Amino acid sequence: MKFISAIHKVLIIFTLLLFSCDEKEILKEVPLDFASPENSFISIGDFNSAINSLYDLTRGTLSSGEFRPLDYVYGTDIGYNGAQQLNERFGSYPATLTPISEVALFHWQQYYKIISSANIILNRMQKSSLSQTEKTAVEAETRLFRGLAYRNLAHLYGGVPIELEEVSSPKTNYTRSSREQVYQQAATDLEFAAANLPNINQVKDGKVSVQAANHLLAESYVCLKRYDDAVKAATAVITNSNLALMKQRFGSLAKEPGDVYWDLFRRYNQNRSAGNTEGIWVFQYEVDVLGGVVRSSALAGPMLERDHAPRPYSFTYKDPTGVYPFLQLAVSDYTGGRGIGRLRGTNHLNYGIWKDDWNDMRNSEYNFVRDVKFNNPASVWYGKKLSEFRATFRKTLDDTIRNFYPYQSKVTTPGQHPAELFIDPVLKTLNGSAAGTTYSDQYFIRLAETYLLRAEAHLGKGDLASAAADINVVRARANAKPVAAGSVTIEYILDERMRELGVEEKRRLTLNRLGLLYERTRKYCNGHPTAAKFGVDVEPHNNLFPIPYSEIERNTGAVLEQNPGYAKR
Repeated sequence: MKFISAIHKVLIIFTLLLFSCDEKEILKEVPLDFASPENSFISIGDFNSAINSLYDLTRGTLSSGEFRPLDYVYGTDIGYNGAQQLNERFGSYPATLTPISEVALFHWQQYYKIISSANIILNRMQKSSLSQTEKTAVEAETRLFRGLAYRNLAHLYGGVPIELEEVSSPKTNYTRSSREQVYQQAATDLEFAAANLPNINQVKDGKVSVQAANHLLAESYVCLKRYDDAVKAATAVITNSNLALMKQRFGSLAKEPGDVYWDLFRRYNQNRSAGNTEGIWVFQYEVDVLGGVVRSSALAGPMLERDHAPRPYSFTYKDPTGVYPFLQLAVSDYTGGRGIGRLRGTNHLNYGIWKDDWNDMRNSEYNFVRDVKFNNPASVWYGKKLSEFRATFRKTLDDTIRNFYPYQSKVTTPGQHPAELFIDPVLKTLNGSAAGTTYSDQYFIRLAETYLLRAEAHLGKGDLASAAADINVVRARANAKPVAAGSVTIEYILDERMRELGVEEKRRLTLNRLGLLYERTRKYCNGHPTAAKFGVDVEPHNNLFPIPYSEIERNTGAVLEQNPGYAKR
C-alpha cells in the first residue's frame, strides 16, 4: 500500500510540474456546460448549426413579423399606411425614415449580424479539421448569405463598410466603400456560391442551391451593369431541367375552383416536395414546431394577412332587420381572415396595372379579391355580394381604405387556417387574438422573377426583342396578352413585376437598386387622404436609407459619412 501511495504522489507532482510550465494553459477557460467559441466549430454538425442561424436571421429580417419585414412594401408604389401612423410604416417619410429611426438601424444591424456570423464561420472553418469537401460546402453556403447581405445593404444604403474578417475586439475606424465596390463584393461571394453549391434537386426544401446563388448573382451583375454576365447567370437558372413555371393545376386544393397562379399560394404548395418546380428559395414555416416560428396561440411569422387583408368585420352597417351582414369576427374566407386593413394597396396596384388586360389570370377573382359575399347566416343579405350594396357601404374613409378594398388572395389562406384557430369550423370563425399570420411557406425567389430579371438585363443591353420574349413567358402562363418589343421599358418591367410578384416582392429593394423609389412612389402611391401630402412626402434622397446615427457616433476612429439629404445628427 505504501508503494502504491508513493506512485500516486509522484504522478501528482509530475502533473503539477507539467502544467506549471505553461501558465497560459492553466488560465485558459474552456466552458464545458454551454456552447462558446472555445468549444464550438469542431464538427460538421457545429458548422451546419451555425449556418442554420444564418437562415433564421435572413428569414427574420425579410419575412417574419408585421414590423420590419413590411418596411420593404409600405410607402412604395405597392401600398401605403391606411392607418395613418405617421412615424410608423412610412405613414410619413420624414417621420419614419431618419438617422435615429428604428427602420434605419434595424436593417443595418440585421445585415451586419449576418455578415459577422458568416465571417466567424469562415474564419473558424479554416482552422478546423473538416475535410476539404466539407470546407468547400460550408464556405459556399455561408458566402451566399454574406453576398446577399452586402447586396441588400448596397440596395438600401448605397456604399457601406466592407468587413471580411472575424472581429474579436472593438473596431471604430470603419469607412464606407463605394456602392459599386459593395456590389462587387456581393458578386464575388455569390460567384463562389454558384460554383460550389449543389443543384436544387439535391437539397432539402428551404435550403439554398446553385440556382438561388445564380439568381442573386444575376441581379448583382445588373447592378454592376455587367449585362452579359447577368444574362448568363439567369440563363443558368432558367434552363435548368429541374425548374419550370407551373402551368397546370396542382397541390392541396387543385380540385377546388381556382387556377394555377392561385395554386402557387395555397398552403403546403410552395416546395418541390409538393410538386412545385417554380420555387427556388422558399422560407420555411411550421405551426407549433420548434424553429417553425408560427404559433396557433399567438401572432408570429409572416403577417401579410394581418396587414394587407381588409377588415369587413368592422363595418358598422346592418341589414334591414338590424343584423350585421358580416360576422363580427375574423373568418377563414375571402373576406380576409384576420386582416386589419393597414397595408392598403395603391390604385396603381389595384387598377392601373390591369387596364390593358383585365382578364390577366393574376387579376382573376381567385387571385385579386374585389368583391365578397356577406357571411353572416343570420342576415337576410347572407350570400349576397357587397357590390350589390356599394353605396350603402361607402360613407366613411375607413370603409374603402381599411374595411374593404381589392387585395391579393396570396396573403391569406381561406379555409386553410390552422385547425387550432377555428372557433366554429362550420362558420369558419377564427380566434382573432391569435390569427393574422400568412399560414404558408413564403417565396423569396421564384422562377418567374428570374425571367423578369433576365428581361431587365436584356433591356440593359438594348436587346428589346429578348426582353419581350422573357416577359411573355411569364405573361403566357397568366393567359395575358403578349407585350411588343417596342413597348418594353424599365417602367413596363416594374409593372410586370407588380402583376406577377405583388406584395410578395421586397419592393423597396427593387426600387432602391434602380434609383426609382422616389419617382415611382411619388407617382403612384396615393396615400391617406387626411394626412399632410397624403403621408407620401417622399423626397429624392429617400432613394437611400440614412446611415444610422448611432453607427456614425460610435465610429470614433474615422468618419462614417451620412447619405445626402439626411441630418448629420
